[in-house]
Amino acid sequence: MQNGFHTISANPANCSVTILDQTLLPWQTVYRELRTLDEAAHAIRSMQVRGAPLIGVTAAFGIALALEAACDDVALDHALAVLRATRPTAVNLHWALDRMRARLSGRAPGARAWQAWHDAQAIADEDARTNAAIGAHGLPLLQAIAAARGTARVMTHCNAGWLATAAHGTALAPIYAAHAAGIPLHVWVSETRPRNQGLLTEWELRQAGVPHTFIADNSAGHLLMRNEVDIVIVGADRIAANGDAANKIGTYMKALAAHDNRVPFHVAAPLSTVDWRATNGDAIPIEERSAEEVRNVVGLDANAHIASVRLLPGEVATRNPAFDVTPARLIRSIITERGCCTPETLGTLGPTV
Repeated sequence: MQNGFHTISANPANCSVTILDQTLLPWQTVYRELRTLDEAAHAIRSMQVRGAPLIGVTAAFGIALALEAACDDVALDHALAVLRATRPTAVNLHWALDRMRARLSGRAPGARAWQAWHDAQAIADEDARTNAAIGAHGLPLLQAIAAARGTARVMTHCNAGWLATAAHGTALAPIYAAHAAGIPLHVWVSETRPRNQGLLTEWELRQAGVPHTFIADNSAGHLLMRNEVDIVIVGADRIAANGDAANKIGTYMKALAAHDNRVPFHVAAPLSTVDWRATNGDAIPIEERSAEEVRNVVGLDANAHIASVRLLPGEVATRNPAFDVTPARLIRSIITERGCCTPETLGTLGPTV
């Protein structure tokens, strides 16, 4: 829980999982109850929950929900398949499902339901501890900048705060740690079209009292060129073994601009986000989402009602890749729960289980 909110909580006695519906943020704070496998899959697919770590946690609880209805091998395999098909890029989804399968396959069917709830909660608790450690390891980067320049001016992209995880966040974890330590800082928050997840980061930072400014995506290069940014920190949905990192579309452009202006660019992510089987970024699948996300924008109308406004006629051809890949050569370090490393030394940290 952070600032009185939480992204996900389980109630095994009631056979339910409660999520914060992020499709309604920042305009409405609504919690929804999941009771079935299909509801859990829909929550992931529709982005009611989002962020690689939280997707993994939700998928684990989705297995627990599924096994309440049936717990034989057929039911387990079906639940795994349904959840795997929800989002292709976020590797934490597959990491969590692989872990649940390994823990449950050897169990007698009658013992699986309780075990699934236990193991899913363990994944959620571990994610919270992991992200707190990411914050601790990233904190010295901001401390050093503030000591040298008076204020650490951070740019981020998309939302990699506590809304994207079980707690603390990934890219925002060092920012929250620095704010708690009284370190002067300011955050540049880009809108992150077309899903506008930057609105979620702005909402988070506002709740926490962290100084920040919201900008259009196309302003980032200008600010980097004008020396108004000291460091860029982003999250990741999948990192290849060589350090290439997939994150929300638009990240690569910020990395290029940061590199051209000698601004350090860092990726903050748990080791569960590393796909050790992917040798480089070419092996990372990139999710293509609905064209309607590009043709429409959601906001508040004049009566303060959530409304969708069409920007383009339906017949206009669009592309909507949800992610891009930042090459390892543009990444100064990867901030993990085991410390900071360069892309070249990522392999020395080893896989998480």
